[in-house]
Amino acid sequence: MTLHVKTMAEMQANGEVPEVLFWVGCAGSFDDRAKKVTRSFAKILTHTGVNFAVLGTEESCTGDPAKRAGNEFLFQMQAMNNVQVLNMYGIKNIVTTCPHCFNTLKNEYPQFGGHYEVLHHAEFLEKLIEEGKLVIEDRSTEGKKITYHDSCYLGRANGVYEAPRHILEALKADLVEMKRCKSNGLCCGAGGAQMFKEAEKGSKEIYIERAEEAIDTKADTIAVNCPFCTTMMHDGLKHFNKEESIQIKDLSELIAEAMHL
Repeated sequence: MTLHVKTMAEMQANGEVPEVLFWVGCAGSFDDRAKKVTRSFAKILTHTGVNFAVLGTEESCTGDPAKRAGNEFLFQMQAMNNVQVLNMYGIKNIVTTCPHCFNTLKNEYPQFGGHYEVLHHAEFLEKLIEEGKLVIEDRSTEGKKITYHDSCYLGRANGVYEAPRHILEALKADLVEMKRCKSNGLCCGAGGAQMFKEAEKGSKEIYIERAEEAIDTKADTIAVNCPFCTTMMHDGLKHFNKEESIQIKDLSELIAEAMHL
């Protein structure tokens, strides 16, 4: 599928207003693995006729890593700059493939005058399925053993547990839960800016513990919804030499593949 994604600047120049702004995020813009998720989600939005746009070079980091690492001053600077851009364009609805961006935009930007309807892409995809705009007819995932990893910022921080599972249900996958899931789910080890620092002393890395739980399910695929989790789970599988036998797929990738997009 050929993709032409419009920027907000292009849309405004043509007098157009998008239905939703796709907030790509740092990982989705620069990380090679996460870029595949960005493309998959953009393909789904295009296929389903959703009128969307991105900020392009006008998008900056939400400030989540700075805040979690304790640099409140830098976070506030980043937040205020982003709010200024979003409000300039009159943005009302935002969807993002990153739970960290989702949590920050939804729960922390209002204090800086940024009031938006923010959805994680799992919620948005569930909505498209419920509205009948996204119909998955391919049955290549039917009966496929998939386990799902709850990311911290989508799960425990925002209580979104069922939307991702409804997507797997729509894909007719055989969902095999890990022993720790939903509100009892285990972190991948990257949240809270841990992704960007050396590990502290301990007997075991969190990502190894989590990968072990995923491997124990005997699933062929680990479904994820977060670029941080994708990286950490891959490192965990690598530790056990399982990166070839078990796949890690974002929810949007599973849908895009099932729809041959």
